[in-house]
Amino acid sequence: MPTAREALSHLWRLAGLPAEALSFAHLPGTDPVYPSSFRVATAAQTTIAAAALAACELGHLRGTPRQSVTVDATHAAAECLAWFSIDGRVPELWDKFSGLYRTRDGWVRVHANFAHHREGALRLLGLDPATADRPAAEAAMLGWDAVAFETAAAEAGLVATALRSFAAWDATGQGRAIAAQPLFTLTRIGDAPPRRLADLHEHDRPLAGVRVLDLTRILAGPVGGRALAAYGADVMLVNAPHLPNIEAIADTSRGKRSALVDLRTDAGRATLDMLLETAHVFVQGYRPGGLASLGFGPEALARRRPGIVAVSLSAYGTQGPWRDRRGFDSLVQTATGFNAAEAEAAGVPAKPRALPMQILDEATGYLIAFGAAAALHRQQREGGSWHVEVSLAQTGHWLRQLGRVPGGLSVTPPDLEPFCETSPSAWGALRAPRHAAQLGRTPAAWSRPSERPGDSPARW
Repeated sequence: MPTAREALSHLWRLAGLPAEALSFAHLPGTDPVYPSSFRVATAAQTTIAAAALAACELGHLRGTPRQSVTVDATHAAAECLAWFSIDGRVPELWDKFSGLYRTRDGWVRVHANFAHHREGALRLLGLDPATADRPAAEAAMLGWDAVAFETAAAEAGLVATALRSFAAWDATGQGRAIAAQPLFTLTRIGDAPPRRLADLHEHDRPLAGVRVLDLTRILAGPVGGRALAAYGADVMLVNAPHLPNIEAIADTSRGKRSALVDLRTDAGRATLDMLLETAHVFVQGYRPGGLASLGFGPEALARRRPGIVAVSLSAYGTQGPWRDRRGFDSLVQTATGFNAAEAEAAGVPAKPRALPMQILDEATGYLIAFGAAAALHRQQREGGSWHVEVSLAQTGHWLRQLGRVPGGLSVTPPDLEPFCETSPSAWGALRAPRHAAQLGRTPAAWSRPSERPGDSPARW
């Protein structure tokens, strides 16, 4: 079972960053922090530390001394709970139709937070979305086998997964594909000279002057963009005017501009092209192939903007039979074995149990920030255009490799309040955890309050 430092060193080597920087990382605390048999605090701590340390190493390359990065395990886990309130109200994060359902032969988890996913799932069950209630949906699901419903949902473009054990997941084609891949990939996809970033003053945050286009919506991607903003990047969240968002946008938009661009139109694509002209990083988390079909895939970006760092987020990776499937953290936990494993650890194998946080989303978000900063470092030294690829399922496989926590489910959660701060937002007073990475010289901070989509114009 690797220590937190060993886990961080593994990430650092995978990105090809200078080994001497690792001595500036400090990782106090350990699991368990929140009730789980998995090392969720270690996953939070090491991915946050990797993101912050890589940003600082890029700052060092830009002329400033290296600085310490301290990430406490308890604070990191608390941040990854993704808890927040607006004017004292804690939003309800789950739709009443989301969650686990019994089937004839097991369980299925349905994600119904978006209306089109909810209505599609109910119609697949033979129900009228206008009149259906949760008991009716539960009764209808009992007429299905779990994998049959999962398959039918995928074919309909919906999001639902059958509950599997680790052994059952590992035996699938997708499980084998994930096991054969590294945690993330960082690939040179084109030639370009180094796009020299301006030198920094000693007290500039390490990503000052870095422009990031953030085309993501649900948790992992927005968390990555928020981290980059905390380290000084100029992050523009680009939303589509016709697509819904979740209330967590108030939390994950801290530090960002927020613009609306309709890529279905010529004008919208021209606007994104204009933004791309001076962008350094392009992060996207739409369904596989979605942006590529509009002309904004990684290779097209590299042709348009040589030297770009493109970051692609998916649910199940780029290889295997599920590479085109949509997915969210809760579904990936269910499909890949975590819900069954937690239930077994709790001594109630018949009652599937989720991890105490959406750690696949959160850790993957910090891997996005880490990969972006690491690729920028490579671009400054070597030139080239770069593509970083991460997925929730690959992060899940890595979490398994971190090992288990005997007795971890019996721990008493810490008080969240000492880690929280209040800041303004377009929705009201936002109460949420501070960023867990403590930088020795240039504190991480969000200089912009979170905005509603469209509050900023689509220009730098």
